[in-house]
Amino acid sequence: MSSKQPFARRILISFVLMTTLVSGVFSLSIVAVVHFIEDHLITLELGHELEEILRDDLMFGKAPRLDSSTRFYASTLPEYLPPKEFASLPLGFSEVLKGPEAYYAFSQEVDGTVYTLIQEQHGFEAREHVLFNVVLAGFLLTVIGAWGLGLLVARKVMAPVARLARQVSHRDQLLSLAPALGPQYPDDEVGQLAAAFDSTLGQVRMALERERLFTSDVSHELRTPLMIIASSCELLAESSLGTKEREHLIRISRASEEMNDLVQTFLQLARDKSDETLCATACRLATVADEQIERWKESINSKGLTLQYLQEGRDRGFYNPTLLAVVISNLLRNALHYTDEGFVRLVLEDGALRVEDSGKGIPLDQQERIFQPFVRGPGARGEGHGLGLSLVKRICTKQGWSISVTTLSDGGTCFRVLLGGSSLKLSTKS
Repeated sequence: MSSKQPFARRILISFVLMTTLVSGVFSLSIVAVVHFIEDHLITLELGHELEEILRDDLMFGKAPRLDSSTRFYASTLPEYLPPKEFASLPLGFSEVLKGPEAYYAFSQEVDGTVYTLIQEQHGFEAREHVLFNVVLAGFLLTVIGAWGLGLLVARKVMAPVARLARQVSHRDQLLSLAPALGPQYPDDEVGQLAAAFDSTLGQVRMALERERLFTSDVSHELRTPLMIIASSCELLAESSLGTKEREHLIRISRASEEMNDLVQTFLQLARDKSDETLCATACRLATVADEQIERWKESINSKGLTLQYLQEGRDRGFYNPTLLAVVISNLLRNALHYTDEGFVRLVLEDGALRVEDSGKGIPLDQQERIFQPFVRGPGARGEGHGLGLSLVKRICTKQGWSISVTTLSDGGTCFRVLLGGSSLKLSTKS
């Protein structure tokens, strides 16, 4: 029986198989007992009758006294020679079938002569067939009854399990006000399972509460110093600074913006997707892409690379600007780090985007691993830890997007993000 069968069906099949086995053995036993008793009783009856014929009739030269259903034969007496179909019967009891007719036969050898009694059994055979038909009908009815009873028992047995499964799968069970499941069930295996779920659910609630407190603390504690850094950079930008000092100030300001985006990204990743639109302003793909091009243009051009920005289709969806910006930013940063000459290209499609570069590319055997945490591509450089593409993958999974990597014909790398099925429907920003 396949272990992938539903548990209720396995109970039903086991019940029916057990009943079929027991009922079958019992039915076969009845048939075997009937045959045994039939052979034993007929052997005694015909043997006693043949003994009386030899002792009381033939010994005194009389004709055997027989009823209308019994025949007598003797192998050495001309007047009682057996016909061909009865001439070679074995000694003892046997049954003879002659077309539609059936006979009991009993043969015994005395002083070199084989004496045989033949008795018709049409009536007994008919009653025997009736008995066997009753046994067969009883067997079939037992199997059918077992199926119905097994179905009822399986439903009764699985009812509390199905009820527990519905309660466990209900999303309200994760709420702190959801009642405990253990007290709703008796102290049996299902009750123990419900109690185990209550215990595990309690641990999950504690973990969720710790995560909620952590994200709240991160939101408060990190945003405050980031705001101070940003405001300080704005004040310093208004003062007279040398060229070198202003470059450092721009780096600090840019790092502060990136840090703020990362904090916002991690907070949104920690939230449920169902409520993320409540705190996110929907934005067009082109709007986010324009901002990222403006942000990375100077860094890419300063490395001697050509930044190309193309639109191959007009996307009409609205997306979470923070998460989409992190995806584009990390892909552009990755292309910048691994491209020494040539171009970095951002291409917008209808419902998708591509980031391409003219770098060395990623070997085929590493294209799946590149999205794992702490995995860096060949010729890794810079101060990264291999978390950028992992973060991009997490965001895409959360948003229902898909990301793939391929190698361009000239040896570069192409990351393509398909933005299907995740447009925001709330407030929009053109």
